Amino acid sequence: MMKLLLLGILLLLATKATAHPGVGIVQDAQGNVYYTDLENVWKRAPNGQQRIVVPRVHTHELYLDPQGNLYGEHLWYEGEATNKWKHYVWRLSSGGQLSKVIPATPGFLTNYSFNRDHSGAMYWAEREAPYRIMKKLPGGKVMVLARGRFKDVRWQHVTPDGQFYFVDDDALYVLAADGTIRCLKRNLDEALSSTAKVNHNLGGIFSDRQGNIYVTVTNLRKVQRLSPSGHITTVARSSAPWTASSGLVAPDGDLWLLEYNTANQLRVRRVRPPQ
Repeated sequence: MMKLLLLGILLLLATKATAHPGVGIVQDAQGNVYYTDLENVWKRAPNGQQRIVVPRVHTHELYLDPQGNLYGEHLWYEGEATNKWKHYVWRLSSGGQLSKVIPATPGFLTNYSFNRDHSGAMYWAEREAPYRIMKKLPGGKVMVLARGRFKDVRWQHVTPDGQFYFVDDDALYVLAADGTIRCLKRNLDEALSSTAKVNHNLGGIFSDRQGNIYVTVTNLRKVQRLSPSGHITTVARSSAPWTASSGLVAPDGDLWLLEYNTANQLRVRRVRPPQ
């Protein structure tokens, strides 16, 4: 899945590790927050204590199922001798047992996603033009939901009821449950038209139970909330050198933001958003 995106991200990471940080951050029913720093997956307990729970894995995304099992990827380059990429998908059970869902496999991850609805169905965008938005049912059937022409589809998110959101360059789109694709907002990064270009100013997407959609805008160091009626509100800001790459909304309405800085450090920060 997302071969070109991952290749571009990893090549850029070789020169600037903070250029494309992870967007994986989830919270379990006990209030523990799990997040990736692209080298390890961490667990932050409600009392603030942190520890590594999945070491030495390069994963940009995470998924937590209703039973509390955590999923991620490990993607690596074997070096110039073979010039090959490999990956596997891992699962950390709610009891702490680590196993592989997909064994070490040559190439990039395909026909698999960490974006899932309430039924466990997976969603992703195939980036080869024309773009195809795909869905994989829990039983294994893969289907094409929609096709379209876009510039640079990157981070994606699906709500429990199956509405699929994605960022394309500076715009936020949604594939509604009825199969129609709509652009919800353009120029979210507020780039000037004279300097506008395909970029990575928009980071992770997440949602809440009220139907609001959140987008991290990394170049502006802020998080935007788009209401079901289309109203946009800035709900969080980061102070330099920090910026948010993704986040989540806790049951109490607070935001947990995954932030990184220019020194290649990561942290999670709790924020109370405006109402």
